[in-house]
Amino acid sequence: MGTEQKVTDKDRLVTVTLDPNTITSINPDEVHEWRIAIYDLLEDNSFRPARVAAEGPFALHVSIVGNFIVLDVRDPETFKPIAAHYLSLTPFRRLIRDYFRIRDAYYEAIRSAQPFQIETVDMARRGMHNEAAELLRTRLTNKLIIDLNTARRLFTLICAVQPYASRIDEATSELPTVLFVCSMNSVRSPIAAALARQAFPGRVIARSVGVNGGKADGFVHEVMEEIGIDMSIHTPHILDELVANHFDLVITLSDDAPEAVERKGLEAGAIEHWKVEDPSLVEGSRELVLNAYRELRDGLRRRVRERLEPLVSGGSQTG
Repeated sequence: MGTEQKVTDKDRLVTVTLDPNTITSINPDEVHEWRIAIYDLLEDNSFRPARVAAEGPFALHVSIVGNFIVLDVRDPETFKPIAAHYLSLTPFRRLIRDYFRIRDAYYEAIRSAQPFQIETVDMARRGMHNEAAELLRTRLTNKLIIDLNTARRLFTLICAVQPYASRIDEATSELPTVLFVCSMNSVRSPIAAALARQAFPGRVIARSVGVNGGKADGFVHEVMEEIGIDMSIHTPHILDELVANHFDLVITLSDDAPEAVERKGLEAGAIEHWKVEDPSLVEGSRELVLNAYRELRDGLRRRVRERLEPLVSGGSQTG
């Protein structure tokens, strides 16, 4: 019995992140809705990938590619890929529309309706949620093993992110592409990419990777939150995971990055190296370390704006 309970405890999600390249919003209400959906999913779930030997707990990285939600299961410590599944949104279109229609009716009923009207709307909401959860479990058969409660919460998350998805097809898009590379994709490169997306929303495709895999950094979350950027959605990636091989501009931010980029054989309109300090190496009080992260953030903010302005305006890649 004890062993069974231990295995069950591992069959769960402990981290959920969203791909900032395909799920984009600068509206704080929308971001708040994502956070609530993620919080509810993590609070209580039963989750494990089917047909793989990996042992949990697990991390889930969510992105939207064309008409598909991509459910990318990873190791929560190393973010090493375990299994990725493409889930077509087409079978869920009616249910997603119903979700928002019933949600709005429920909020309206709470404000003005009689108790019996609230109960009627709530019953419709529960029925729709159960139908969506069963469909989700069916579509994920032999891919992901989730219980009904987890499926309900995962569907809520899909509804929360789906309307705000940026369906940029990088293969056909004419938007300028920029890749930032550092050692671990934990601090410098993800900060730079996030700042690029904030400065030029919908005008640039900005990605970040590391030479090696790293972990999410809490100080990054804190200092980026100060300027309205939610970095809790960031998942570290490495150069070897890159699908795209051509970028208009590649910017390396660590000493080991230029050689790794050269080995990878990326095609680029221009490759530049920016010498920036790694604040994770700073020792001292919490405030001293935070200030080092803020200094990096503010320095990169200015430099990213200045460097990318001519690129997004249709100018030359060469600085």
